[in-house]
Amino acid sequence: MLLIVKQSQINTAMSLNFSSNFNKWTRDLLHVLYPQNCLICKNEYNQSKLAICPICSSELAYTHYEHYPEETNLDKLFWGRVNLEATYALLRFKQEGSTQQILHELKYRSNPEVGIHFGKEIGSKLKSMAKFSDVDALVPVPLHPKKEFIRGYNQAEVICKGIAASSGTTLRKDLLKRISFTESQTKKGKTSRWENMQNRFKIQGIKSTELKHLLVVDDVVTTGSTLETCVRILREEFPEAKISIAVLAVAE
Repeated sequence: MLLIVKQSQINTAMSLNFSSNFNKWTRDLLHVLYPQNCLICKNEYNQSKLAICPICSSELAYTHYEHYPEETNLDKLFWGRVNLEATYALLRFKQEGSTQQILHELKYRSNPEVGIHFGKEIGSKLKSMAKFSDVDALVPVPLHPKKEFIRGYNQAEVICKGIAASSGTTLRKDLLKRISFTESQTKKGKTSRWENMQNRFKIQGIKSTELKHLLVVDDVVTTGSTLETCVRILREEFPEAKISIAVLAVAE
């Protein structure tokens, strides 16, 4: 049998082969010019967009709160301060540890993919926990517009986007607004942080009486002053709703 191959077919095959090789050359060149390292151990690793090597991934400081039968340290942090339905933190925070490097990557190194990635993990964990099963709105702790413009995004909001992607819960960034610019809380004590948070947030005036369970989301909780302030303000607007908290990391 005589096999007849049209010139157009040959051209198409050559084009596809060239395109494949060109893409490979481009990736190799970009890797040489911009090598991607594990954001924790700093060793070269370019197998994922997030760039955390398997060894560091296996050593992340997970809280495993989803397996706690009783109250966690995060629950206890808010005892006697605000009425919460539930709390959750994915990672434990310690100075100079892997969690600190993740938070710095998210907040100071223009890498929102970190928030989305770990937000998806949080969403997956929450789906397995009955006390979060009826959450109908994700409320990110807002940044002041000036700070958000400088950073390029709100880290709490990108975490919410990850949670929404894996849980299907609605993101409601329209409920809370930050109305004044605050200096960094990093070096402040518990009392100073609380005073620094007073009159910093407000409800944006959007009535949503159908909301029954709000999940307030932030990147890290230390003294809890910021989250406490947000919960108090939301409680005034939604007195009958359940309010819970979820964070990427908790200082323990």
